[in-house]
Amino acid sequence: MTDETHVEWRGWGEAAFAEADRRDSPVLLSLSATWCEGCHEMDAITYAEPRIAANINEGFVPVRVDVDRHPRVRERYNMGGFPTTAFLTPEGELLTGAGYLDVDGMRQVLESVRQMWADKGRDAGRIPRALDADLPPSGEVTDAIESHLAGQIEVKYDEEYAGWGSDAKFPLPRTVEFALKRDRDRALRTLDAVRDHLADDVAGGFFRFAGTPDWGDVAYEKPIDTNAAVTRAFANAYLYTGDEMYLAPATDAVEFLTDDLWTGYGVGGSVGPGLGRAYYAAAAADREELDSPRRDLTVFAGGNALAADALLAVAAYTDDERAREYAERILGGLERDLIDVESGAVTHYRGSDEVGEADLLADAARVVSAYTRAAGVLGEGAAVARAVADRAIDRLHVDGSFVDGPRSGAGLLDRPFRPLDGNVEMATALLDLAALTGEERYEAVARETAESFAGATERLSVQVAGYGSLAGRLLRGTTVVAVGDEPGSDLHRAAWRVADHEKVVVPNAHRSDAPAPRSVPAGSAVVLAGDGASEPAKTPDELMTRVAETIE
Repeated sequence: MTDETHVEWRGWGEAAFAEADRRDSPVLLSLSATWCEGCHEMDAITYAEPRIAANINEGFVPVRVDVDRHPRVRERYNMGGFPTTAFLTPEGELLTGAGYLDVDGMRQVLESVRQMWADKGRDAGRIPRALDADLPPSGEVTDAIESHLAGQIEVKYDEEYAGWGSDAKFPLPRTVEFALKRDRDRALRTLDAVRDHLADDVAGGFFRFAGTPDWGDVAYEKPIDTNAAVTRAFANAYLYTGDEMYLAPATDAVEFLTDDLWTGYGVGGSVGPGLGRAYYAAAAADREELDSPRRDLTVFAGGNALAADALLAVAAYTDDERAREYAERILGGLERDLIDVESGAVTHYRGSDEVGEADLLADAARVVSAYTRAAGVLGEGAAVARAVADRAIDRLHVDGSFVDGPRSGAGLLDRPFRPLDGNVEMATALLDLAALTGEERYEAVARETAESFAGATERLSVQVAGYGSLAGRLLRGTTVVAVGDEPGSDLHRAAWRVADHEKVVVPNAHRSDAPAPRSVPAGSAVVLAGDGASEPAKTPDELMTRVAETIE
């Protein structure tokens, strides 16, 4: 990415900050990504301008960071999008920053930072509010959390064009999933807009976002995280409606994930395949320019786990064998290359000449979720989910909530950051695991985590609507369908088709070593909702009747 520039980039690490300290110079931090078109443009235009490059090399210590490989750096210094150009003290504190800068803009910012440094030096640095020493405001988990976020779904909704947002439109799949149970019309209208504007009707998959409120000015990148999460949202919409218009985009995306993003080689020299990070078009000013896409085939743990989760959802709701097969292949590759099954450690990524850091919250949350779903769909995966969950609780659950990774590293990486979205994702995965295994300790951690943010309820908006789902499940319990039969039986398949995407299905519940409840007779299924338990159902039709009776 940097071969077009004249800037002498350093990598992120203690050495770069030590150099800045010796030189008494600010750090120029460039946050970039292989899929980011503006980043490539800045390299080709701004950083390639000889006088700009000379100015940077002389007066600053320039550091280039790939945001996908270093998400902890991204979260601490992101100035609202990519590219980000941030200026730091040698201690890693923030001086100022901006997004995309052309040549004139960069010249002005460099001069401004030089003057700031001359006037105040290191005293001009500040620590972002999210990284200060204060814990998030805690409180009791009540109905107010879910009610507030359901209200935000309505208040912030764009009635003219659908979706949420007054500027750019992102698909917000977790917000859609929250709304599917609480405001289905708005959820489905949003998915209609995503299908009509962000679905690639030629190659399958979903584009990252639209730049205008009416879903125009589409950004043609198709990263794995977006595609996996949106695929699952469409599959869940199909679960509720049975309408093929929501299934078709999901199955098209399955083809995209298992074809265009599928790598024919493994991670770190191994031979197994996995899903790459992104598929995107260079300088795609319009749809016709997508003939020569670029691909980033790095295999990341969190993105692949999220993809496996989505593929398993499609397989569970539709008996799609391709989705099931590739989900199993992804999980096998993760266990081989990125998950230490015994210790529960998850490595962020492994390349041919580098290895990412371990114990990142987002990776752990997605792995726990994927393997918990695998246990419900395939009958295997609970042991891996437990191992990863236990390690995350031990290493990342600090003072009532989860930090985003190890509390060490250059810059401000040693300061704890407690992302609400990451905490919600992990707590939700722990609730699923508790329902699957019958181990209440996982629910206890999930509840404590939710309580740690409850005092900030009134500040929350639709982007973290999943917190409302978490609160609702903690108050009402998780619906569990315990099936006294093997995965793939008619009863098991019917259990997955119960119209509740937040439910947990437990197969093999008739075995002596099965988690609670242990009294499910072979060849039957029992529905657990709140404190109630249904009579055993022996047929799919009886099961649907028991669901209706128990939930009512």
